[in-house]
Order: sequence, then structure tokens, then C-alpha cells
Amino acid sequence: MFDRSAGFSSIVALGLLVSSSAAPAQQPTKVPRIGFLVFASSEMRYRGFQEGLRDLGYVEGKNIVIEFRSADGSLERLSDFAGDLVRLPVDVIVAGSTSGAEAARRATSTIPIVMANVSDPTGLGLVASLARPGGNVTGLTTMGLELIGKRFELIREVIPGLQRVAVLWNQDAPANASTLNLLKSIAQSSRVEFRSLPVRPPVPEIDKALETAKKWRADALIALDDALIFANRTRIIALAARHRLPAAYGYREFPDAGGLLSYGPNRYDMYRRAATYVDKILKGARPGDLPVEQPTTFELVINLKTTKALGLKIPESLLQRASEVIQ
Repeated sequence: MFDRSAGFSSIVALGLLVSSSAAPAQQPTKVPRIGFLVFASSEMRYRGFQEGLRDLGYVEGKNIVIEFRSADGSLERLSDFAGDLVRLPVDVIVAGSTSGAEAARRATSTIPIVMANVSDPTGLGLVASLARPGGNVTGLTTMGLELIGKRFELIREVIPGLQRVAVLWNQDAPANASTLNLLKSIAQSSRVEFRSLPVRPPVPEIDKALETAKKWRADALIALDDALIFANRTRIIALAARHRLPAAYGYREFPDAGGLLSYGPNRYDMYRRAATYVDKILKGARPGDLPVEQPTTFELVINLKTTKALGLKIPESLLQRASEVIQ
């Protein structure tokens, strides 16, 4: 006997088979892959970038993939990692320092590069101008050249009788030369003696440099913004304390770790803002058409414990201007 239900089921199954084979195959959605390239790790800055992505609707591992690469203070590894990210390939590279942006730019002229923390992108030739970057690089600048005079004035407020200032800087970072010359000019116009303390990778002679500052009887130390200086911050802070050298820095991680004071852009916010550039580029914007953003939020961080250990007294007017005072 003919089974009507069985026959009907067979027809339906055959119809579904024909229908599914005739329908076009649905292509899986491509998940963007972002390269995050840094000279030295900073959890705070990476969290800022992640927060910026979350605010824009990106969930790491779901609708975006981040390829994190930290060179741990090695310029050679930084270049190698930049090449690795290009070969993957990633859709965008976020460069967390001047050296990172330069390494990424050497590795590719086509993959978009977002600077999160670069002092002088125009002077370094990374962009044609802040308003119209051109090429494949855009992002945010720290305005390092413009801020060095402010740090000098801050250290003078802490040490009113400042006569000698020593400057620690990475000799292999091209951006530092113009900053150093500007600071030297500012010091000389203020009748303050100036001593250059150059260090260079791969093993910067920081111990020797700060010993030189002590023998020279420096009243204070200023460290230029640089990934190499940042990577060696623990050592620098310890040596400054040993030699009783009041020091001004550009990154808040220094007073967080025991340094005297820092003044500069809120870098957590800058990395959060870098995510907006990534979003625009993933949606089709060309990096060369996106103006480079300058920071609008600056923070003065003072470590009072270090102040007391050095036998200094911070003026009340300076404490009132501080974004944060570490007790």
C-alpha cells in the first residue's frame, strides 16, 4: 500500500534540497583585524583603546580581533613585529609611540596607520600636515615640542633657585633633537645652565648618565618624552631618588611609580580617541583625509611622598592646579 505521508515527506525533502542548492551561499562576515604595536607595554593605554572600541560597539574576539605586539624596549623587535602585522595582514595598525609609527611606516605604505602617541609627526615626515596628512598615516599627536617649556617652568616652581638642569633623552629618536634644542634655548634665556644626558638603545647607559648629572651638581632632571625612556622608567626613578634629583616627566606613569611630577596629555584619553580613527577607517575613510588630532586634556600629577623624601615643598598654588596629588 502506498504511504501518502512518506511520499509527501520525500517530495518536501527533495524540494528543500533543490532550493538550498540553488540559493547562493552566504559569505561569512569578515572580522576586522587590528594590529596594536607598542615599544613598551602599558596596561593603562591598552585599556583606553579597548574602552574606545567598546564605546563604538566593537567587542574583542566577536566583531573585531586585536593583534597585540610589544617590543619590550627593543627597536629591532619593533621592526620585526611591524613586518609581522603587515604579513598577516591586518586592516589597520595602531602605533603606540613615535618609534612604533616609524617602524610601521617603513613596513607598509598601504595599510592605514593610526598614531596614538607621536610628538612631532609633521617634523618626522610621517604626515604632510596636521590638517591634511596625506598617505596612509593619521591619528593623534602629543604636542611634545610645545609642552617641554611648560615642564621646565613647573620644575622651576618646585625649585625657585634652579641654576642647573640636566636633560635625559634618547639620542636615536629624531624627534628629540628639536625638543632638546628648544629646551636648551629656554634654559639659557632663563639663565639656567643646561647639561645634555644622551642615552641610546639597545642598552641605554642610564646609570652613567644620572651619575654624570649628580657629579655636575644638577638641581633637577627633565626626561624627554620617548618610548625608550618610558620602557626604563623604573630604573630612572630609582636612580633619581638615589641621587636626590627632582625630576619632571611627560608620562603620568612616572609619578605613579614614584617619580616627582609629570605634565602632559591624558594618554588614556588619547588611546581611547585612537579607536575613533580605527572605526572611521574600517567604515571606508582614507587616513590621509583624516586630520591629526591634538590633545585637549592635560594633566599635572605630583607625588607628595617623593616630594617629602627629597626635602622639597610644593607651592600651594601648584598643588591646586594639579590634576592628581599622590599621597
